[in-house]
Amino acid sequence: MTAADRFRAAVESNDLGALDDLFTEDVRFYSPVKFTPFEGRPMVLGLFGVLLRTFEDFRYIGDFTGSSQTTADGAEAPSAVLLFRATVDGREIHGIDLLHLDEDGRIKEFTVMVRPLSAVRTLSEAVLAGLVADGLVPAP
Repeated sequence: MTAADRFRAAVESNDLGALDDLFTEDVRFYSPVKFTPFEGRPMVLGLFGVLLRTFEDFRYIGDFTGSSQTTADGAEAPSAVLLFRATVDGREIHGIDLLHLDEDGRIKEFTVMVRPLSAVRTLSEAVLAGLVADGLVPAP
């Protein structure tokens, strides 16, 4: 089972604990609403705790594997794209999760893209509220 398969299974079963082993210690998470990445396993796991609570009817609908250049060091690395659909506060979201893996098959970089813009705004507000509630970021 690949890292992408294990990641997908953990998200689909809402198993935050299973995600811990899948990320490198210095993982970077690139959000569709924040310019700078979330960095480090503790922060990214905290973010996933919020995301797993925020998304309704989350489901992966497809996947692609290959390789790509990572943002952090420019090296070619195995990667996977997971296509998903979900709902947040009544708004349907279409999105992709782009996973860049390290040489040990752990997720080193994670990028999320979502559409449409109205869903991005709704998701942004819901995630920020969850991050503040969990004490991961200060209140704006």
